[in-house]
Amino acid sequence: MTTMSLPLLLLKDPMFSQGQIIFGVCFFVAFVILISFMYIKDKKLHRKNYKGVPWILVGFLSFFVLLLIIKFGLDGTLTSLFYDFKIFLGL
Repeated sequence: MTTMSLPLLLLKDPMFSQGQIIFGVCFFVAFVILISFMYIKDKKLHRKNYKGVPWILVGFLSFFVLLLIIKFGLDGTLTSLFYDFKIFLGL
């Protein structure tokens, strides 16, 4: 069984016509520009209405870490969990 690279596969048996690809690219570019413009326009309003959101995130992450410490720390596997993670990262 031979494998083909993606560009060769698309040239051999195109899934989309050239017009569909052009439309998709134009739509994506227009969508990104529109979303960016709307975000910049509403940035001041977001700062006013969502002031405390970072603290909610900190609280949620702290609670999650506490649950992990309780789960893995009580049975003595917390040390081995960090050791396995270091091995996974290659440290």
